[in-house]
Amino acid sequence: MTSGAVITGEQPAEVGGERTDEPAAPAPITLARALNLGLRSAMAADPKVVVMGEDVGTLGGVFRVTDGLQKEFGEARVIDTPLAESAIVGTAIGLAMRGYRPVCEIQFDGFVYPAFDQIVSQLAKLHYRSGGRIRLPVTIRIPFGGGIGAVEHHSESPEAYFCHTAGLKVVACSNPVDAHQMIQQAIRSDDPVIFLEPKRRYWEKAVVDPRPPGEVSPDGTLGLHSSVVVRAGTDATLVGYGPTVRTCLDAAEVSAADDGRSLEVVDLRSLSPLDLEPVLASVRRTGRLVVVHEAPSNVSVSAEVAARVTEQAFYSLEAPVLRVTGFDTPYPPARLEDHYLPDVDRILDAVDRSFGY
Repeated sequence: MTSGAVITGEQPAEVGGERTDEPAAPAPITLARALNLGLRSAMAADPKVVVMGEDVGTLGGVFRVTDGLQKEFGEARVIDTPLAESAIVGTAIGLAMRGYRPVCEIQFDGFVYPAFDQIVSQLAKLHYRSGGRIRLPVTIRIPFGGGIGAVEHHSESPEAYFCHTAGLKVVACSNPVDAHQMIQQAIRSDDPVIFLEPKRRYWEKAVVDPRPPGEVSPDGTLGLHSSVVVRAGTDATLVGYGPTVRTCLDAAEVSAADDGRSLEVVDLRSLSPLDLEPVLASVRRTGRLVVVHEAPSNVSVSAEVAARVTEQAFYSLEAPVLRVTGFDTPYPPARLEDHYLPDVDRILDAVDRSFGY
């Protein structure tokens, strides 16, 4: 078992006052802790994996995702950088060209823009421009979305910028199990990966299989770019990613209790490339689709999903594809974010409108 992968108790348990050899039941861990363990496993498995970013070493990151890694792997592999996002990504590109697998942390989503030129002009293009001779296995971790009452530039949803850029892979975890698996898969990828972490879900807990993605977990390990049905249903389909998956699940619970409707929920997980087969299969069963995300609706991931589902499953639709998103405005001050973010009521209103057609 790789270092850091032990997330269940393995001390002999006391049963009826007697010592047994049975391991303790697995303990739920937070999404932030799952990322930490995934990073630790990746670093233990490959000495070329390095972590770099502002305050990732001594502090362990603003959200403590890198807590303890510098102590375990040293300052040469967990690097506290200057406050210069362009330099962080530029250095990572150079390291990747020399055979390393850098993992960059951008402290908050709104801080990524100084590095935007490096990401879209260099990181996304060098493999293509070199005719495939140069590979850039760089993972850029970005806490994204709202819901934490943060100040300006600390709550954004920049995913559409990166999804539009050929040469980048873009993924978003929504729960601790996926976080643990997907961060390791992203680091192992030979392509540059924008790894989006839903900051308001960092403290949500689940039991995580300790095995690395190379081993098969009891329910099977999904590929990095696979979407998945996380709740089965028959009446309508809800699609989300990152922080809105939990909101969709909550809406499905309320709908079942209040309206007797059975809503299926699909977690996209990968935004570029999109795996729409589970979505299309779901829509062909339910006939209705509502897509939910925190980013503005204009030229967004939901727009792409809506267009492609309409193209490929038009005759299965009983109503137009509807979207529940953030508004086409700058992200609001913290006290107004509850009015901006999609919630259960807005999702259920869209479901009601879908049944009204």
